[in-house]
Amino acid sequence: MEYIYAALLLHKLGKDVSEENVKKVVAATGQEADETKIKALIASLKGVDIEKELENVSLVSAPSGGSSKKPAEEKKEAPKEEKKEAAAEGLSSLFG
Repeated sequence: MEYIYAALLLHKLGKDVSEENVKKVVAATGQEADETKIKALIASLKGVDIEKELENVSLVSAPSGGSSKKPAEEKKEAPKEEKKEAAAEGLSSLFG
């Protein structure tokens, strides 16, 4: 993942996303760069418009204040109750 972050950082700064530059960014963090992973990343990015791909990414925002978690929890609980009621109805029909 750090190699992808390095590529994104280079792109954001307007630098060339190359093997050498990704290696420098990773090395600057104090980590040893894996040249195989870097080569694979650069090869997979060949011909990719990073800016266009970033525009197409749909980011899910984190809920703020916890208020949006409550409706989701209520939605999850409601089907459970319906299942219990349906199961009870099915059992009562078996026993008359």
